Amino acid sequence: MYETYADIINTLNDNLHLRSIKNFSKKDEKYVYFDEKKLLNLSSNNYLGLADNRRVTEEFMKFIGGKYSFGSASARLLTGSLPIYKDLERLIAEMYKKESVLIYNSGYHANVGISSAIALKGDVIFSDKLNHASIIDGMQLSKGKFFRYPHNDVENLEKLLIRERKKFNNAIIITESVFSMDGDIADLKTIIELKKKYNCILVVDEAHAFGVFGEKGLGVSEQLNIISDVDLIVGTFGKAIGSIGAFVAGSKTMIDFLINKSRSFIFSTAIAPINIAYTKWIIENKLPNTVLKRRKMIELGKKFGSKSHIIPIVFGDNQKTVEMCQILYENGYFTLPIRPPTVPEGTSRIRLSLTTEIDERDLENLCNIIGYSKNL
Repeated sequence: MYETYADIINTLNDNLHLRSIKNFSKKDEKYVYFDEKKLLNLSSNNYLGLADNRRVTEEFMKFIGGKYSFGSASARLLTGSLPIYKDLERLIAEMYKKESVLIYNSGYHANVGISSAIALKGDVIFSDKLNHASIIDGMQLSKGKFFRYPHNDVENLEKLLIRERKKFNNAIIITESVFSMDGDIADLKTIIELKKKYNCILVVDEAHAFGVFGEKGLGVSEQLNIISDVDLIVGTFGKAIGSIGAFVAGSKTMIDFLINKSRSFIFSTAIAPINIAYTKWIIENKLPNTVLKRRKMIELGKKFGSKSHIIPIVFGDNQKTVEMCQILYENGYFTLPIRPPTVPEGTSRIRLSLTTEIDERDLENLCNIIGYSKNL
């Protein structure tokens, strides 16, 4: 009865593509503990060291007391909303100087819900080829047509716009700011020029930049002073902020449209009120104190050949990548092999994900083990 599924699992296993869930005995802001082994965690998105931070958790619980529950038990459009949700949305809107904000349950919910909703019949999306799977899934669910331009290739994007834009009603350009598997940064200033020239809507996913880039931690858009030129800015709370959920900031018209048409928002039980309160508290009380630590983290990434705090070390071959992760594990490092379909065929890699708790000395021995040179 399940032969086809079993065949697929066996094929994945034979090609070293099989995924499995790992169970850690405990985690903190810098290490994970697995099979009774303490490992430097280089595979987390806990960029500011806020998740699994007992001191931060205790401080918040003392502050909040028993004010909020651990479950909403309803979608936002039913009975699953309280003033704290609007308070957080208002706070983020003020930070970005946008008219409105909508909270989603995760970055995946946000991207799939936005992409699937805003591209109507007769519309088109132009998407960077290395955009996250959630954006791709959303485009496939939309009623519009979509084109994927070569990664960070603004010349090819313009060629597509010249060839295709006039055939459609609304045109949407979607890109990440910091790309999750490569650590490089989109040419947002040029993309904004193209957006204006060809009358497009621009969506920027700041998932890996929110809480990291910019003086206030608003992302690459803040750092480049282009927030007003981006129509929809997407960010997550589950990475640098160490919480759960995501948001999209934009005009009242666009947010009202998403409230009414974004299925991943409409049909999801709302995040627990205590998590919403925690996110707001972190943004107000912890994020402002991380400026210097964030700058240092980004500079460390640049020292090791990246444009950001995400350092890809590409081996190409699946077997070599898996074997190197095992060697690093034996030497006290927790890394994971990133393989297709997460990355293109032939580009299997180890993705080093820095946090503000990691310093240069933590990486020196790792580089010696794998024969990796800084400043590539």
